[in-house]
Amino acid sequence: MAAVGDDKGKKGGKSADEDTVIRFDHKFFSSFEDLYFRMTDSGEPVAVIKLANNDAVLSFEGMKREFMFGEDSHDARMLAKVAAGLMFVRGLRPGDDLPKELTTREASWTVQEKHVLIARQRLTMQLVTWLTGNEHIFTSVEELLQLAEDPQVKKNINLAFSEAAEELGLGRERREEVVRYIESLAHELAFIEAERDIFVDIRKIDEKIQGLRRLYSADKGMIDTVDQVARLSQRALKLFQDYFDQVDAQTGEILAMLKNIDNQIEYIRNVRDELHRRLIPWEDVIRIWKTVFVVRSDEVTNRIRDIYQFLAPRYMQVNEWVLVTKRGFEKAKPLGGVMRW
Repeated sequence: MAAVGDDKGKKGGKSADEDTVIRFDHKFFSSFEDLYFRMTDSGEPVAVIKLANNDAVLSFEGMKREFMFGEDSHDARMLAKVAAGLMFVRGLRPGDDLPKELTTREASWTVQEKHVLIARQRLTMQLVTWLTGNEHIFTSVEELLQLAEDPQVKKNINLAFSEAAEELGLGRERREEVVRYIESLAHELAFIEAERDIFVDIRKIDEKIQGLRRLYSADKGMIDTVDQVARLSQRALKLFQDYFDQVDAQTGEILAMLKNIDNQIEYIRNVRDELHRRLIPWEDVIRIWKTVFVVRSDEVTNRIRDIYQFLAPRYMQVNEWVLVTKRGFEKAKPLGGVMRW
């Protein structure tokens, strides 16, 4: 990254990283060493600065009004980019690079090699089933890995790459190009596989919630809340499952993917980003619920109420959420330690 004032990487008088690094013209943003940006629980982008023992929370709209940033000004445009970037990371600071999702369309996070392997195996087996005329969508990782060791399957893999090259108009001798296509798609789909792992953790939370629903079924003080949490949890699972089903359906049409690979990669990235955006808020919930057990206790009761506050604004239908907030059940604001401008 070029330093401020460095001519290296400039073109037409502008720094090459001007659109990829978080920088502001107004001196306010350089006046606080610990200023950072994050999303609130309600999904609003804010700046946070430390004032004495308090955190001051400043909304982006409030800053634009206070400092009179015109919508076309550099700082207003940069705030908009930061707001977009916060969809993909938990926090940003002045001087940080904007998330790659906004600049190169790559992911700003990494996956494990096992996710690349699973994605590669999934695509390869789709190609084999295309060759045998028995196209099948593989949803079980165990099934994929077992089939990969089958001698007949290994023989069919080489033939499938050659036949796919012929079908794509490349010629059988150019099977290596099909291999490269599969590798490119596997690289992108590996992120979906990583997100699928997080979804497994969310399913485990739902299993505990459904168990607690049964456990508290006779508790008049808790049954309404637990019922609502259980319904919202199921709604969240369905939302995520629908995304994974859509991607699986796409990979089921393996030749169509290979014939239109650039558009398919863009589609996968769009789903990747939407899943990642929705999964980021679950990170703390997953961590907390690893130590929650299906037993009656004051701690568990508090966890149920906390997860209701998490689920309701995200997965309750809009008209239901409006009615709930009108009844005064929205999350209580902190009584101290935070100042909002």
